[in-house]
Amino acid sequence: MNSDLVLDEPDYNNPENNIQPFFVLHRGCSSSSSSLSRPKSKRKLNEESVHEFDDRYLYNLRISAFHYVWSNIDTTIKGVLKEINLSIFNEVSSWVHQSFKAVRSSGEPGYAETTHPYPIALDALSKQIYTGLVYTKNMEFVDNQLTFEELGNHLKSGGCHVAYMSSLDFSAKNGIGGCLTRLLRMFLKVTLDDADMSILASWYCGQRESTPVVIIIEDMERCCASVLSNFILMLSKWVVKIPVILVMGVATMLYSPENLLSSNALLCLRTCKFVLGSPAQRMDAIAEAVLLRPCSRFNVGHKVAVFMKDYFLKHDGTLTSYIRSLKISCMLLFSSEPLSFLLKDLDAEDDFQEIWKEKHACIQDIMLKDSSQLSCRGDDVGELTSEKLIHAIGELKRLHQRWITVVKCLHEAGKHQNVQLLDLYCDALDPDVHKSGTSYKQGRSLRNGCLSSQYGGSPKRPYIFKAVNKVRDLSPAALSELLNKWERHADGVCEIGDKVKELQVMMNSADSKSSGSDLIYDSSSQKSDAPKDPKLWNSKAVALIEWMLRDQMKPIESFPFHEILCFKIVEKLQTALLGDPRRRIQADLLEFHEYLHCTCCSTRGSRLLPSLHDTSILYVLAQEHGDIINVHDWFQSFKAILVTPPTKARNKSKHSSTPKKKKDINNLSEAAIQARFCKAVSELQVTGLLRMPTKRRPDFVQRVAFGL
Repeated sequence: MNSDLVLDEPDYNNPENNIQPFFVLHRGCSSSSSSLSRPKSKRKLNEESVHEFDDRYLYNLRISAFHYVWSNIDTTIKGVLKEINLSIFNEVSSWVHQSFKAVRSSGEPGYAETTHPYPIALDALSKQIYTGLVYTKNMEFVDNQLTFEELGNHLKSGGCHVAYMSSLDFSAKNGIGGCLTRLLRMFLKVTLDDADMSILASWYCGQRESTPVVIIIEDMERCCASVLSNFILMLSKWVVKIPVILVMGVATMLYSPENLLSSNALLCLRTCKFVLGSPAQRMDAIAEAVLLRPCSRFNVGHKVAVFMKDYFLKHDGTLTSYIRSLKISCMLLFSSEPLSFLLKDLDAEDDFQEIWKEKHACIQDIMLKDSSQLSCRGDDVGELTSEKLIHAIGELKRLHQRWITVVKCLHEAGKHQNVQLLDLYCDALDPDVHKSGTSYKQGRSLRNGCLSSQYGGSPKRPYIFKAVNKVRDLSPAALSELLNKWERHADGVCEIGDKVKELQVMMNSADSKSSGSDLIYDSSSQKSDAPKDPKLWNSKAVALIEWMLRDQMKPIESFPFHEILCFKIVEKLQTALLGDPRRRIQADLLEFHEYLHCTCCSTRGSRLLPSLHDTSILYVLAQEHGDIINVHDWFQSFKAILVTPPTKARNKSKHSSTPKKKKDINNLSEAAIQARFCKAVSELQVTGLLRMPTKRRPDFVQRVAFGL
């Protein structure tokens, strides 16, 4: 992934970090460029130094802000996942200790019995192993592995001895011996040539406290059935000496242990089932915690959000990949947007005007210059000033908080229809609905098309349509509970909170009057104000959520200065995640001057210089050939570039009366040139751009990749 943002940069003033003698990308570039450049005026040098200082200062601010923002996001994600799994982990831990007490209820063997190199003869019931089956609901391998590692750490904190074994340890190639070797390595921290269960029994006997021994197998369905069955039979013979408790992951409900294990192995198991949350539930929890809570103001645009959702569902399906794409998006925002460092200050509780005076008053001219290049400046007219910028940042925070509040209210309504938060999030980000003129109009009902397309009955925002439409069918109790949740989410947003409270007061007043009229009914008394239509309050709730959608939730990409907190360049994210390494390598080799930015290459145009990297020289020369390259001609062209000095250097040498003492590249020996040629060709082969000579045609190499 190419990015302007470098997270760790060494101090080149330190002699230990000085890498100039080993700089392979552009040898001799600095000396040649300095000799060709003209002397600059003192004023111009001062301007350049000031500009360079400002760039470096902003660069450091963006690095600091990135670390701060992503640290908050990463901590939030870990906390959410831990909270989701904590209840199940506590259940597993409690069951493990109860099972251990049940195993030890018949008494512990003595020291002599434990140290004997053979198991104790027991009846069938005493040989049973307490086994916990953790159903992961089709969780992918990467997330599955991380979950069971966290479970192992949780059990270790509870005083258990834990061994973590993957499905690869139960392969037919390794057999039962490989499983036992792995088990001893996990507990004894050494690798033994002759693995035996008596060694593990002696180790457990030497422990100070008698605690459970838990063996975690992450995915039993990937294990070799015969090896796993034999492993269980072996453990059952030693269960009294070593109180082993198994925890095995099961990815699906279809393939139960009865279909995988032998009948003898099944008789040795006493199972208990635990069910983890589904990947969709985990995804919703992460999306709500990161994108809809003020842990950071970071957001993504509509196209980026749709791509990340499709990448999660179709390409990989793991939370790990989604978190990685989220981190890359965050880093790309800070690398591409000069004012993105303000994202760190948007999350602060203090007034942004005070933060501006304390931190950014010294660079307000630079900030105003950068902010003038943003795509949306609201309704401001005239030249942008610091006061207008501070006001616009405050407006950005206010609009963003309103948008988050409405999405949370939609999510609460969508839970009754099993609408995923990620789908609602993508619908809410769509800017085309407002641009196309299909915005919500006063007096139009939902079923008459305020959420539908102009050209048909299909809704423009299908998931928002489902969430809002479900409000019409809620019972009075469910509607009252929904309004209570809306009130909690609207805390801090006065416009929305006041209207929700107004509707709640009307409902409570009508309920109290209707309950009073039921107790004392008089036909001649004044008629009650309670509505005859039981769905009237549902219609008012729908009108309320439509008002939120129409007046309180504009797409983030229409906010003024939204580029500060919103990353929306989906092409960069696609390149970083999906990638095209061969194309990227070709572009880097051919377009080297765009990355080096040196004076000699920029002034020479497409001419090749000896100071370039050998691999770039050879690959540029390869473009002059077809799919077959003659090695001899290729080498001669490469040699001619290395031994031929530049034109100015030749002219200076003719007119110079006193020779200068400096290293001359013309003094390269034939062997040195051949060595550099062979090394560069090998690098092109490793990168997959050419195929080496064959015995049939030893003088030719074949190009593999053509064009960009």
